[in-house]
This record gives sequence, structure tokens and C-alpha cells, in this order.
Amino acid sequence: MVAKSIKNLVIVESPAKAKKISGYLGDDYTVMASVGHIRSIAKKAPKGQKPIDTAHNFETIYEIDPEKRSVVKELKQAVKQAETVWLASDEDREGEAIAWHLCQVLGLDPAKTNRITYHEITKPAIQEAIKHPRHIDMDLVHAQQARQILDRLVGFELSPVVWRKVPGGKSAGRVQSPAVRLLVEREREIATFTPTETYKTTALFSHNDNEFKASLNHDFNTEQEASNFLNSLGDSTFTVANVAKTTGTRKPLPPFTTSTLQQDANSRLGLSTSATMTIAQRLYQSGYITYMRTDSVNLSSQALAQASEFIKSTYGENYHQVRTFRTKTAGAQEAHEAIRPTDLTKTTVPGDERTKKLYSLIRNRTLATQMADAKIDRTTATIDISGHDEKFVAKGEVVAFDGFLKVYGTSKDELLPNLTTGDALSAISVTARQTFSRPPSRYTEGSLVKKLEELEIGRPSTYATILTNIQSRGYAVKGDSDGVERQVIELVWQNGQLDRHITTEKTGSTKGKLVPTDAGMVVADFLNDYFNDIVDYDFTAKVEKELDEIAENKLDKVKMLRDFYDPFHAKIKDSSQIDRSVVAGQRLVGIDPHDNQPIYARLGRYGAMLQKGDSNQPDAKITFANMPTGATVDSVTLDQALQMFSLPRTVGKTADGQEIIANIGRFGPYIKVGKLFVSIKPESPFEITEAKARELYQAKLDAEAAKHIAQWGDIQILNGRYGPYITDGTKNVKIPKDIEPQSITEEQAKEILAKAPTKPTRRRRTTKKK
Repeated sequence: MVAKSIKNLVIVESPAKAKKISGYLGDDYTVMASVGHIRSIAKKAPKGQKPIDTAHNFETIYEIDPEKRSVVKELKQAVKQAETVWLASDEDREGEAIAWHLCQVLGLDPAKTNRITYHEITKPAIQEAIKHPRHIDMDLVHAQQARQILDRLVGFELSPVVWRKVPGGKSAGRVQSPAVRLLVEREREIATFTPTETYKTTALFSHNDNEFKASLNHDFNTEQEASNFLNSLGDSTFTVANVAKTTGTRKPLPPFTTSTLQQDANSRLGLSTSATMTIAQRLYQSGYITYMRTDSVNLSSQALAQASEFIKSTYGENYHQVRTFRTKTAGAQEAHEAIRPTDLTKTTVPGDERTKKLYSLIRNRTLATQMADAKIDRTTATIDISGHDEKFVAKGEVVAFDGFLKVYGTSKDELLPNLTTGDALSAISVTARQTFSRPPSRYTEGSLVKKLEELEIGRPSTYATILTNIQSRGYAVKGDSDGVERQVIELVWQNGQLDRHITTEKTGSTKGKLVPTDAGMVVADFLNDYFNDIVDYDFTAKVEKELDEIAENKLDKVKMLRDFYDPFHAKIKDSSQIDRSVVAGQRLVGIDPHDNQPIYARLGRYGAMLQKGDSNQPDAKITFANMPTGATVDSVTLDQALQMFSLPRTVGKTADGQEIIANIGRFGPYIKVGKLFVSIKPESPFEITEAKARELYQAKLDAEAAKHIAQWGDIQILNGRYGPYITDGTKNVKIPKDIEPQSITEEQAKEILAKAPTKPTRRRRTTKKK
């Protein structure tokens, strides 16, 4: 309940933040939460109107979100009883827009209502913000409105085109679509990549009973070249020709921005972008870190002073080095301060393991920025081979002074023995290993965020949403494959003998990588062909720059929207001419040699599939098959397709003469006997033997028999997942533990069913057609 009289009403975004801030302000302040945005663009408008009136300066109708009505009601009551209202939503565009919407709904004058911002939730920061209120920045609000209107127009007008024209297409978005395009382009680079092979040669040397490795400064193109070289080493001697020692330095990285935090948390902690932002939001609202949506690498003077004091007292004067960093990101609209702890002396925070690890990552990165460079002693030894121009090179590295590496980064000492020019070395073994050039790497969530930032697509507040959307809409998936094995030749020269070995290695792993789906590929191609502006990287970056210009009062919101919308809408109107069959992503895989029918890979309503027969031929017999596991419309081969069309396959017969059919269904491979389906995972439906099929069928029969305890017509006593129960097909009644199921008679079963209450059936919601 709200007090009858309120001197100061502070409205923040979240209940957690409200609770924290109320502890920093006195009894004269009441802190309440709007729980995020309270209004959004209306989904429907009154008759004769549009949610966004594109003909009249993009005038927009907003509506209170249904789940926020009770919140708005409480805030209205509080505002009536308040002498002074302070709007304290976040300091970025979205926060400014929330403050403006609160004014509109609560009847406050934006030009007079106090607006305060802060980038950390600490007592000094909140008290300082109260001392320096301002009013709502309408330029920031206009920039947020332009972004929201633009995204709504693209989504509402383009997504229906995608639904109608692209099989498997669900939606299109101004920022998500370029992200999908990046994944698709990378996947095709990988698919068309032809690896080249070389033979890299390494040696294991010994000097004064110390062993070390060295690499040859020349790679061989063929096995024969590598073999000839190794065979020529029989009478060779190995001598240290030169030893060079240098001292290098390694500098710390800048403090975290939203993007770099997401990248590092993904690579070091395995956190997704959405998980990173959720945890960071909790840390911010609990007062442990500064605001987590920022493009800035700046640290405040207070943070620098605290870091200096902590580093000197904890590690020593020689570990401290003052550094300042400048933001390089173009149009960094949230450039206030980097992400850092509010109190560097706090070594850990409450919460689960992921929360503690993310806080530690932020804290250590911040400390490292104010610590001395690491000094690295590097040694490079060049080794002559008598009778050869090639040389072996051995490298060693020792951390002479760890500096910032004490808290952040990795350091690994790789020592060389004490070598001097002229030293003779013994070669224990020399190995030439076949290596293959690697295709470009698939994107992880972290590396995709980095690429989006490089292209200036999106902003700190949008990266997590982009990555969530492209996965939830089925345009990309997280890979889980360890890759496929390939053979590798290894030639080993030892004791004057040359041996040839065949080893294996995994290639093409997709674990933790973002892999575009068939639907993602077709949608990306469709947009590239018909709505190129939407997926053009330069265009998308230009939009972001224009939004920044609106925020800086350098560009008119309506002009920016008009320049985008008119040509875009013209393309939407022309989209009725697009032929769906051309878009469908259909590819001729080949001709079935048995019946000369064409086999196509294509997208259907539920994903990729195979089709035999030409739909354009009126008398053609069309049959369908599943796509092989791991194959795509672009990659499936004729041999794979022919194997899939060999299903369903007759495996044999059961002992009582029933036919056993093997196939692949929605839930994987199975066999079917009569009306009984039996999963055969991990067996293959192409290879399962009659004996194995009979074994699995009998096991299924035994399991089914164990379920049935007793039966009288429709009434049965069964063993279920949660114990024995009685059923008549419509009502299920669990049998109490103190009753033996086998002892129940038909009359007792009927009586138990009759006494049990009937559960109300759920009605399916329907909508009446107008």
C-alpha cells in the first residue's frame, strides 16, 4: 500500500533496484518500480486509424501493456499523493523513453519533472544524482521512437511476406537478418573450401640431458618431398647456429564494454550472450557493478584512485601503472563509463557459481587495466643441419615480470635449455606430419557479437536479443558435433630408420558454434535477392548512425523514417509478384538410376526434406523422404538421398510370422510390427539385422506385459511412470501404497473409479471469425 502523503516519489525500472536505492535515501523518499517499459506501440488501433500512421508523419498510438495495468494504477495513486516526482530509469535511450512514457501515462510534464541518471547503484552515486536533476532529453526519446517504429514497420510488413513466400520462414528483422546473413555466408565459405595439404616437420633434440622441440623453417608439399628430406638426415649433424634473446612486453586490454564482456564471458566462461546480460543485470541492480550497457572504455577518477590504492597495497608499487582509455566505437551513444565493480576491494559477491565467476572476470579485467605491463624474455635458437639449407628453429618464453598477468590473462613458461652458438645437438626423432589448411571458423556467440560491432550493426542493448531471436526462430542452432575423423600421415625418422604411421584427427567440429539452418539459408537468400537493403551491412550501419544523429539533434526523426520507409514499402507492394516455388530453396540432387525420377532437396513446412518426382509433371508420382542427419539442402548427396528412399525397409519377420519394417520417424529410427512401434536407437534402420530387431521387439513386448497387471474390458490396472493405477480409458486413479494392485477385484476397481473425482476437462480456446 502507498502512504497517504509522499514527499518524494522515485520511480525506477526494477523492484530489485527500487529495494537497493530505497536503502540509500532517507524516509522522505518512496521508491517504486515501473518494471521496465509500461507502454508499447499498439498492436491494433481504433477503427479508421493505424498504430503507426505512415501517411501523417509516422504518428504512433501507444497502449499500456496488459500485464502493467496494475503497476500503472499504483503509480498513478502514488503520483497524486507525491509532492515531487523523480524519474530514475536507466541512462540510455530505452531508459529515457521509459521516463517519457511514464510522464505521458502519469500526467507529468516532461519539461518540468525531475530526471536523474547514474551509472552505478551506490549511495554516493544516488545522492549525487539527486543533487543534479535534469529534464527528459527529447532527442534521446526521438531516437528510441525512430528505432522502435522502424523495427515495427520492418517486422510487421516484411515478416508476412517471409511467411507467404519462404517455406520455413517465420520472421525478418532489421538487425537479426544481417546477423543471419553473416552466418550463412560463413557456412558457404566453409562448404566451398578446398583444403590444401602440407607436411610440417618438427624435431625433438637433446642437449646435456635436456629435451626440447624445434620446428623446421620449411614445409613440404608432398609426402615424397617430406620422405626424401627425412631419409637424407642419416649422416647429418645438428649445431646451434645462433641464439637471440629479446625482452618484450604485453599490455592489458581495455576495461569491459558490453560487447567485450559478452565476448570474453563466452570464450572464458562458456556463457551465452543472454546469460551474460541477465547475470550482469542482477549484479548492477544489486549495486556490485556499474551499468552493463555501454560502449565506453572510460574509468572514473574515483575508480582510478581506488584501483591505485588497492593494487599498491596488495601487490606492491611496481605493479601499478595509471592508464586511461578512449572509446573508438563510432556513435557510442551510451559512452559514460566502462563496466567495472563499484567496489574493487570486494573480491566476491553472493550468488551462484556463474554470478561469482562473471563478477570475478569484470573485477580482474578492471584491475589489470591499472597494472604494469608484463615483461616476457624470449629466446630463439636457430639450428643448422649439415648438408641442408633448411634450419630448425626453437623458441622459448619466460615471464620475467608478470605485471597485470597476476590477475588477468594467461602466462605459460616454455623453457629452452641453456644453449650457446656452436653447441652440438642430438636428434632424438624428427617427425613430418601431414596437415591440412583450415576453412574459416564458424561464429560463436562471442565472435558474432564482435563482428556485428565491427560492422556497426546493433548496439550494446541489442546484441543479446539478436542472438536469442535468430536461434528461437529456427534460423541458427548451436552445433553439437565433434566433427568427422580423417586419416593423417605421419613420417617418423628415429635411429636412422623411417617409419610411416596413419593416425586420425577430428575435423569440422561444430560444438558451441552457430550453424545456420536450411530455413536460415533460404530466408537470407530471399532477403538478399528481394530486400537487399534490409541485409546490407553498410545500410544497417547507416541506420544506426542516423539514430545517433537524431539523439544528437542533428537529424529529424520523420525525415529519417520517410527516407527509409517509402522505398521499403514500394518493395513490399511489389512482393506479390514473387514466385514462391522459385524461393523455396529447391535443389536437384540427381536422378534415381532405378526409375529415372529426379530427386530434389527442398524446404517444407516442417523443415528440410527430400522429394522424388517433379511436381510440375501432372502424372508424376511424388514421394518424400527425411533429410539424412547432419545434411542440408545445399550439402545432401545423391547417395545419401537414395539411401533415405530405400526406407521403409523390410527387415524380416517375427517368430510368429509378422513383418518387421524399419524406418525413421519424428523421434528417430524405429521398427514397426503390426501397430506396435519400437525405438531402435542407436541402431541404424539401414543396417539392423532381423535377429536384433526380434530382440528389441521382444523386449518391448515384455515391457508392455509388465505394465498390465489386470484387465476387465475397458477397466485396467497398469504400472505407470509414477506407480500402479486404475483406468477406464477416461479416468486414471492412483492406487494407494498400502493396497496390493494384484489383489484388487473387478468390483473393487469399479468402486475406486466411481469414488474418484472427475477432473475438469480443459477447453480449447477458439476465436470467432468476424
